[in-house]
Amino acid sequence: MVIMKSQFILRVFMAFCAFCLVSIPAVAQLDDTDPNSPSPVLMRAVEAKRILAVSADGVDQPEPSAPGAESFPPNARVAVFIQNIRLMDGEGANAFRVMVEDSRGRTYRFPVVDVYRLNTKKPMYGLIFELRDDIGYWDEPATGDILIRVSWRGMTSDRGRLGYGETGGSLKDDEIPFSRIYAYNPPASAPASTKTKRRGDLDEPQYVGYRWSGDRMRLLEQAGFGPTSALDSRIRRIGLRIWLEEQFAAPYPSASNPYPNQPLKPTNAPADCDNDQTVTPDVPVTCFRDTYSMYPIQTWNSKEMLYGDNQLRHKIAWALSQIWVTSGNDIQQSRHMVEWHKILSNNAFGNYRTLMKQMTLDPTMGEYLDMVRSTRNNPNENYAREIKQLFTIGLFMLNQDGTIQCVEHNPCQAGDTPAATYDQNVVNNLTKVFTGWNFCNQAASCPNIVVGTVNYIDPLLLNPGITNVSNQLHDLTAKTLLTYPGSTTTNIAACANCTTMANIATYANNSMDQAIDNIFNHPSLGPYIGKILIQQLVTSDPTPAYVSRVAAVFNNNGTGVRGDMKSVIRAILLDPEARGDAKTDPNYGKLREPVQFATNYLRAFGVRSADRTTQSDGYLLGRGEYTGMGQIPFQSPTVFNYYPPSYVIPGTSRVGPEFALMTTGTAIQRSNFINRLTFTNGGTAPDLYPLGIPVNPPNTPNGTSIDVSDLQALSAADATGNLLVDELNRRMLHGTMAAQMKSTILPVVTSVAQSNPATTAQTLSRVQQAIYLVATSSQYQVQR
Repeated sequence: MVIMKSQFILRVFMAFCAFCLVSIPAVAQLDDTDPNSPSPVLMRAVEAKRILAVSADGVDQPEPSAPGAESFPPNARVAVFIQNIRLMDGEGANAFRVMVEDSRGRTYRFPVVDVYRLNTKKPMYGLIFELRDDIGYWDEPATGDILIRVSWRGMTSDRGRLGYGETGGSLKDDEIPFSRIYAYNPPASAPASTKTKRRGDLDEPQYVGYRWSGDRMRLLEQAGFGPTSALDSRIRRIGLRIWLEEQFAAPYPSASNPYPNQPLKPTNAPADCDNDQTVTPDVPVTCFRDTYSMYPIQTWNSKEMLYGDNQLRHKIAWALSQIWVTSGNDIQQSRHMVEWHKILSNNAFGNYRTLMKQMTLDPTMGEYLDMVRSTRNNPNENYAREIKQLFTIGLFMLNQDGTIQCVEHNPCQAGDTPAATYDQNVVNNLTKVFTGWNFCNQAASCPNIVVGTVNYIDPLLLNPGITNVSNQLHDLTAKTLLTYPGSTTTNIAACANCTTMANIATYANNSMDQAIDNIFNHPSLGPYIGKILIQQLVTSDPTPAYVSRVAAVFNNNGTGVRGDMKSVIRAILLDPEARGDAKTDPNYGKLREPVQFATNYLRAFGVRSADRTTQSDGYLLGRGEYTGMGQIPFQSPTVFNYYPPSYVIPGTSRVGPEFALMTTGTAIQRSNFINRLTFTNGGTAPDLYPLGIPVNPPNTPNGTSIDVSDLQALSAADATGNLLVDELNRRMLHGTMAAQMKSTILPVVTSVAQSNPATTAQTLSRVQQAIYLVATSSQYQVQR
């Protein structure tokens, strides 16, 4: 039976969500050094299945009153009441989400418009939302009872009933433990509500502890390519903040894995490097592979992900590579992509303004988006368009919290038109600014010239080799830049004294700096880039409050500096929405993109070479591992990356960019990848071990295997399988494995007979079964 893509993705996502709803217990509120945020608690009416709700239409901050109303008309404003939360200064309505499911199983997100503090002895808050979908994937919900829950910082309340238009219907209730049902008992006289902060009540912890093992493991997935026991121990000793500072100062790339340094070659492969050994043998025999394919940078990248000491810089560079996209599908030589990647890694902890300027003059980007071919007589708008649309500010004006501004209203209302950040006239004018640059070919300015090749190492040069003013290629007419609140330079005057090449160069370079400053200071830049980086590192659908906190740091790091990447990274990784041992909101997290899925798995089990004597060679493409999963490193299918950041999972109201890669075929390939790496055995009895990728020169000189000897020892020591499964729970799922999942895995593990003492083959088989079941589970597919 063929399953349509949207149906399949929905099944995978909903299976994951349903699993999480029943599997992860709420985290209790702890002391002020604890990184865990508590789960919000929805107040119930006397009938515990129903939420205590009152109308907020025409009422500023309604008080709770039992038993409350049972149903409300579509588009009405409704107030519900929550406890067990603590808010930071400035944390408001955009920190919360109201998620809904109707009787047809469709999910919606209702917009939250206000949160306010009630004057109660135990802190309680009113939350006002509108009964309409905030995403618009479906039509309005089916009338009758709907299930409502509130999420905050990745934590969720239980679900309760609310009538949408009317009560009743075929909706099935969740099975809620009685201990988590809180009925509202009104006081004799309800006190007036207030928004006044109470001393000590709304304060937030000022640092993140290091004792929380789940939080440590989660950080290493967010800030790198997966935990290892050594890194986990390191963070346990020194804490998250000190580890981040160590990463900021660590050398890069690893001393044992320097950047590939293959010499530049001519555009047309010479006879001794054309992959044809019949006439003139290649020197060396791998010359074509090492020059005209992505093999060098792909294997280098895999080794840096698997073994690199500076995990954080490489992770940020990987995230930036999915913003400032170029592709080996169009770029000819691996060395060209290496030089582009150096700009990303060099600026990963620098300033975003510097990244913008250096990438604008990068030869690889110039070739990929045609800037090297853009002249005053033949302008090309590709780069001028994409630097705005994809690399900096996006298509629409954004509030600081990442929500779209509309022409008619802000915030937008139903039917409003999003306000564009730019129009075609701005594109045309910016295109003029970027005319006249080409590959650097002048010895005085270009130290990396290699005769007979195109220089992809030195930055682009204005009017290279041109000495006659009449032949120069830069547009000297006036230009109009972006206009926005607070913008200063919005026009560039025509050049008044461009009678010499030196004056033209000064004018053109100043114009480029003015244009880049104009984009860099646009108010949408912070929320646009901040949100994408959150999506890349932490969660695909962050709350506007999270985006706002990160954008505020992008706008000002505390010392008046805009675009400071170190401060932005700290803000993303140390935010309360990122931290905690476990997140109970089933919509929280991100599907592990194929590269992350593979590296997380391999790092969890001590990845090494096929003969177990050295490191893997990093070649993971030989049998289509990444190809089949839909993501080949450094070979994005288009400038729009492997997946769009705004992708909404079909059948849901949930933004999940990586789910754009999830099809029946790629899902099967993910399982096949785990199967090959786990069940392909090497060695001979009794010395058997998982040999995932055997040696196969010249592309696979070392091969790849995983080390599960420690897990085999656990299996041998405990015939029940509990120690083995518990260790996989800690190592792969941060200790959040559901009892239901464990009870499903254990019988499969113990179905493999194990004698006393156990043989190597027996323990290996048990370990392989357990690893495969965890790694292919819906719970492991999503980084939470």
